[in-house]
Amino acid sequence: MDAVTYPEKGVIEFVEKHLVPLRVSYDSKPLATDFNVKWTPTHVVLDSGGREHQRAVGFIAPEEFVPFLLLGMGKIHFDQEYYQEATTYLEKLLAGFPRSEAAPESVYLRGVALYKSTGDPKPLKKIYEQLQSDYPASVWLKRAYPYRLL
Repeated sequence: MDAVTYPEKGVIEFVEKHLVPLRVSYDSKPLATDFNVKWTPTHVVLDSGGREHQRAVGFIAPEEFVPFLLLGMGKIHFDQEYYQEATTYLEKLLAGFPRSEAAPESVYLRGVALYKSTGDPKPLKKIYEQLQSDYPASVWLKRAYPYRLL
């Protein structure tokens, strides 16, 4: 990560603008224990209260790191029931990184956030349709399978 991803200009700019990064050694106590870090690198996206919302273990390529972080930021707001804010982050991910590994989950989560904020089931069906069209091999299409019936 130090040689490839972290020095990438886009990664640096995104992290400096949006996050408070903290680097902890996998054997650093108590944080490594508190956050169940067993391997390096482990990336954990936390909210301001220190609660985890996104995790990845292992190398993340530069072109996948910002989408990973955007998804984590979207999940923070989703989990806190701030659905409009969650949707904003998820849409940024989809607009800027539509072919990223995080994109299919973003489609799913954005649709659920829209449903939860409006009560309208149409976004749920749209999840399935968009995943089927754009990400047919994604596990998220399987998770959205029941929504095709709406």
